Amino acid sequence: MKAGIALTLVIVGAAAVVGSAAEETYPSRSSGRSSYGKSGEPGQAPQDRDPSATAPAQDGTAYTPRRTDENARIGTVFEKDDHGSHFCTASVVQSPGRNMLITAAHCAFDADAGKPVDDLVFAPDYRNGNEPTGLWKVNKVVVDNRWATSQDEDLDVAFLTVGPKDGKNIQDVLGGNSLGTDRGFNNEVKITGYPTSRATPISCQNRTTKFSDTQLRIQCTDFEGGTSGSPWLTDYDPKSHTGTVIGVLGGHEGGGDENDVSYAAYFDNDITKLYQRAQDEDRN
Repeated sequence: MKAGIALTLVIVGAAAVVGSAAEETYPSRSSGRSSYGKSGEPGQAPQDRDPSATAPAQDGTAYTPRRTDENARIGTVFEKDDHGSHFCTASVVQSPGRNMLITAAHCAFDADAGKPVDDLVFAPDYRNGNEPTGLWKVNKVVVDNRWATSQDEDLDVAFLTVGPKDGKNIQDVLGGNSLGTDRGFNNEVKITGYPTSRATPISCQNRTTKFSDTQLRIQCTDFEGGTSGSPWLTDYDPKSHTGTVIGVLGGHEGGGDENDVSYAAYFDNDITKLYQRAQDEDRN
């Protein structure tokens, strides 16, 4: 995500397809990276840069969020372990298997190599090296084949499944957000992501606007490299501690080439089918 940062990684595992497009599912395998979108630059040393506020301020201004149940299910994506740089953001989404994440497709699939990035791990609620529930290993990546073959920006979405820890699935531990499709282009959302240059997350609240028939746009400060895959949450219910994901940072220009303007592919029927495909593959 950040303008000027050589972006990396592209996550994709083929899934629901419409028309003549084929569906495929890829197990996570060998490593590889290519520049794309607002992924972080591997090897870049984290350097905390305080956003312009430390508590929710005016719409569109980034701030450092508190540790809450809502924020705990959002985290960093690393490759292999947490010794390198985190380069993308993911979050827990509800599924029958209670083991699913959502992120941008370009975070997990290496388009140049034509296969998923190997050994992805997820660290929810990561802050300054502290991982309250540890690392969760990604064991499957599901994306639309049109992303895998041509990086269709309208399908820059991936569903990942992670293995259990201590006999529990990730949704059992952290809960999960629901998936919202066809919600229109004007929604009040909260976005939380992890810039590669920081060891703590940032959040922003603002209204989405229509960039095109297939893309959402938002103005939020400081969403640079590493924030690809950040969930766009609406309708958060404090009683159930759940919200609805209506987008993930990505899509047009891999999420945008400016830190203060970001994009997301519109969640339509193609994403519904992809989500269902990921669930079906998880059961098999």
